[in-house]
Amino acid sequence: MIVKLYEESPNQREIDKVVDVLRDGGIVIYPTDTLYAFGCDALNVRAVEKICALKGINPQKNNLSIICYDLSDISEYAKVNTSTFKLMRKNLPGPFTFILNTTSTLPKIYKNRKTVGIRVPDNNIIRELVTQLGNPIMTTSLNGNEDEAVEYTTNPELIHEKWGDTVDIVVDGGHGGLEASTIVDCTKDMPEISRHGKGELIT
Repeated sequence: MIVKLYEESPNQREIDKVVDVLRDGGIVIYPTDTLYAFGCDALNVRAVEKICALKGINPQKNNLSIICYDLSDISEYAKVNTSTFKLMRKNLPGPFTFILNTTSTLPKIYKNRKTVGIRVPDNNIIRELVTQLGNPIMTTSLNGNEDEAVEYTTNPELIHEKWGDTVDIVVDGGHGGLEASTIVDCTKDMPEISRHGKGELIT
């Protein structure tokens, strides 16, 4: 199924369709402020495991990331000190993934590496989905292989053509981007950019 949503004014009926799928443990493809991504209810372990299998992610070796609506939710899922909070407040919503130590609220699957990526994208569609769901959304970018045309990761209709039988719903939020988020590791004494992507970090 493909659902059309407009960032300026997401239609509530269509939002409800997507949220129902997420609540049922379904897998969704949606736009962010960087790339299109796979997502599910971050607190539904079976759904998280499905996405890991789909993307070939090993939770023992790879960081998992979640999308929160805003900074008010973050301390529930990750440990954040005052200086890191100030840094995040300057840069979020925005195209950044902040790596933080996890709290006991997240399921065990996130604790294998004891860290979690936190995103608050500058995109009303995904933030509205998070709000309506009431839980963060586990997220991983829809990266194509090198031989694949970029349209299959940026054009919602072609994304649906490729993944429509694999995922439960594709959200058409317009043409997607090509640049991934900038990853900022905040687990050490000083924040460190571990991947340069979209956006310039304000310190």
